[in-house]
Amino acid sequence: MSDTLQSAIASVIARAPEWIRQELASKDHAMRERAEEALAAMIAGTLGEASEPKN
Repeated sequence: MSDTLQSAIASVIARAPEWIRQELASKDHAMRERAEEALAAMIAGTLGEASEPKN
């Protein structure tokens, strides 16, 4: 994994809201799944922005 990619992902995780952090630690499967999907969407959005050509 490139340093840029790793840095982008780490940045998203660092900015993750508290509710995501709490739900990732939950024993409730539905809550964990919701948090995982939200975090995945945040990471995908950041990676999509990083891959767009700069004007």
